[in-house]
Amino acid sequence: MTQTTTPLLSGSTTPHRELALPFKLTWVALALGLIVLLAAGLRLYNLQSVGEANTYYTAAIKAMTQSFHNFFFAAAEPGGSVTVDKPPLGLWLQAISALIFGVNGVAVVLPQVVAGILCVPILFTLVRRYFGVVAGLVAAFVLAVTPVAIAVERNNTMDATLVLTLLLATFALLRATDTGKLRWLLLGAVLVGLGFNIKMLEAFLPLPAFYTLYLFGAKIGLRRKVIHLVVATLVLVAVSFSWATVVQLTPADQRPYIGSTTSNSVFELIFGYNGLNRLIGGIGGGDRSGNPPAIPPATNGFQPPANSQNDDANARPDGGFQGPPGGLGGMFNTGTAGPLRLVTSPLANEVGWLLPFGLFSVALLIFGSRLRFPLTEKHKAAVLWGGWLLTATVFFSIAGFFHPYYLVMLAPPLAALVGIGATLLWNGARTRGRLLRIVIVALCAGLLAFQVFTASKYVDNVAWAIPAAVILAAGAVLLMLRRDVIRYTAIGFACLLLAGVWVPTVWASLTSIDTNASSALPEAYAGTKTQERFPVGNMMAETGRESVNPVMLNYLQANTKDVKFMLAVGSSMQGTGYVLATGRPVLYMGGFSGGDPVVDADKIAQLVTKGELRYVLGGGGFGPGGGKADVTAWLQANCKVVPTADDGGATDNGGGGFRGFGGGSLYECGVAS
Repeated sequence: MTQTTTPLLSGSTTPHRELALPFKLTWVALALGLIVLLAAGLRLYNLQSVGEANTYYTAAIKAMTQSFHNFFFAAAEPGGSVTVDKPPLGLWLQAISALIFGVNGVAVVLPQVVAGILCVPILFTLVRRYFGVVAGLVAAFVLAVTPVAIAVERNNTMDATLVLTLLLATFALLRATDTGKLRWLLLGAVLVGLGFNIKMLEAFLPLPAFYTLYLFGAKIGLRRKVIHLVVATLVLVAVSFSWATVVQLTPADQRPYIGSTTSNSVFELIFGYNGLNRLIGGIGGGDRSGNPPAIPPATNGFQPPANSQNDDANARPDGGFQGPPGGLGGMFNTGTAGPLRLVTSPLANEVGWLLPFGLFSVALLIFGSRLRFPLTEKHKAAVLWGGWLLTATVFFSIAGFFHPYYLVMLAPPLAALVGIGATLLWNGARTRGRLLRIVIVALCAGLLAFQVFTASKYVDNVAWAIPAAVILAAGAVLLMLRRDVIRYTAIGFACLLLAGVWVPTVWASLTSIDTNASSALPEAYAGTKTQERFPVGNMMAETGRESVNPVMLNYLQANTKDVKFMLAVGSSMQGTGYVLATGRPVLYMGGFSGGDPVVDADKIAQLVTKGELRYVLGGGGFGPGGGKADVTAWLQANCKVVPTADDGGATDNGGGGFRGFGGGSLYECGVAS
């Protein structure tokens, strides 16, 4: 051991003996390394349990690995009939991983796992730069154990890649603000533009904070700042819309139909389904009402997963199920719009555990010192992290259509603000009077009480929170001892901090262990009180191999060796399983949910005439589009139902022949009726 004189936390210097670490490691590096290992463990644990993850995107990856055409346009199935409902950059990374490791659940999820792990040290670096090591380590730890981040990063939805891109953009923006150099600002614009090509307008949520920070924080003249921002905006727009412009300029007959649109326009996808519809509701394609999709009657044992709320009160006259109360909010577990939406069930388990403290930290930053221009470090943090958090919080509090996992957009600013807020409170506890310490104890006690109350909405037994209460009590006693005994104060404050992150850390572990948390539409651990939740959202994107009629699959494989499309189906919900099982083209006539006008009866007739299509799963349907009336009429007039005898009676439905997931009969076309 060696005797050194080093700063104690952020205060005075005191001689003490410091234990030397091997390999010239510092305690900071060791602590950060352990946090990164924790993040990796939570994201990699039992990763194979993800299965095929979101089968809609996994089927698209199988298509994208088969040709550059499918790769560039992000085709949803190998035949290139329709695109997925997102831009391609995040999927490109998954496709590259699949080319290396094969098309499987782990391969398509791996880029998100790597992105999530990388976010932890990057956030540490960003926060440490202005608020010190302790703030950076706390922020990194909070991000590592944020439940929704773990769920998202164990899935092949692309939000983890988006978050990494935006954190890199934040680094560039802070450098631009500190130096006033245009090149850093342009780099930030390029990175946000790349984020746009991962999740479209979702990437723009931090932009108000980014622009405000540079405008009021950069130490250059106002005229130069305005010019810089104009140039950066031009670059941002150019990068953001680069892929979309190429797609839009490509003749429609030389590219897939643009999924989740009615006009075959990528700009409708950007500003409609992935834009305005997210705010006001509406699920894209042929449905703009905002009503939940009608689930058709199940047939032949191929039925949607059972649900306790699928009762007579919600049944439709045709035998289907109309969907949950509360429209899209009930359907996708997002609850009712309002100011408490993110801190009450069903969304509080995602990111709400520390959200009250994060908002409190914004107030500390704003009112803790006098406002000056250019902005001080505290007010820069308030603008950057507080602006990002508040913008995302307001949006998701009022939005009509989103998935719970989108709340990962709150994770980086919230984690940063928890680290910063904890440091500010520590400085106050160390230097100020007993009254402030009482306030800190009360604040931590209130936060823990809120967390335990929230947990009780999801699970019956919260006894695992008792240690947090004990740690909190011990911390309160130590913090209230003599102010000049810095060691007691530090240990007491550390106990309070540990008590504050206890519940979300346990929930993070449960999220990692719970295989359902990484299903098609990922979400944090949902507890055992499932009667309050509605799984239709997962069901719509989780109809993979379980939707395959194996006897029908064998029949199709044997009779379509010389045909381009093995099968045409009403929606991706009926077709992804066949793509995953065979890697062959399956025409999604209605796109993802059945409502897109990808093909009409005339187009089906042309494909049959050209010998590119022989079998169509017509009628029934799955999703808001249901069956396509014109196609069904054409099938009934020009094709024949494959007789039951052709499968040995294994799928007998009263003589109706083959049946697929969501209903419908298998028609053979191009033969005499």
